[in-house]
Amino acid sequence: MEPLNQRTEENSSNVKHEENVKNPFKPTAAFIGASWFALLTGAVGYCIGLWNATMELNEKGYYFTILLFGLFAVISVQKSVRDRAEKLAVTDLYYGLSWFATIAAMVLLTVGLWNADLTLSEKGFYAMAFCLSMFSAIAVQKNTRDAKMYEDKEL
Repeated sequence: MEPLNQRTEENSSNVKHEENVKNPFKPTAAFIGASWFALLTGAVGYCIGLWNATMELNEKGYYFTILLFGLFAVISVQKSVRDRAEKLAVTDLYYGLSWFATIAAMVLLTVGLWNADLTLSEKGFYAMAFCLSMFSAIAVQKNTRDAKMYEDKEL
């Protein structure tokens, strides 16, 4: 049996065309698109649910603010975790506040939904749309940062 990676003149030279080499850390277009689609689906679905809800306007404002606060918080956590992994300076105070804000947003949504006069299916809808939005915001931030890093290295 022959080995899988047999050396020939065609593939043994260092790499003839550097543009054909793919960076394993550069996010693919499919992952970028899926992340943005998930973010838009979660956030827009959540907002449409709020728009059509029969709750008071101040309660709608509470849930909308929690969504915005949560999205900002998870992006901040992702950035600070990534900065630390890349040995960039992140103060312990900012790192801690980022995590506190993320946890606070989740707790505030949980408490709000627990005490809300909504059906269980409505509560589940808001919880799932919120979770989808939060997770996909992290993925979008990661993709944006990875793509920017890849672009900077090409220049």
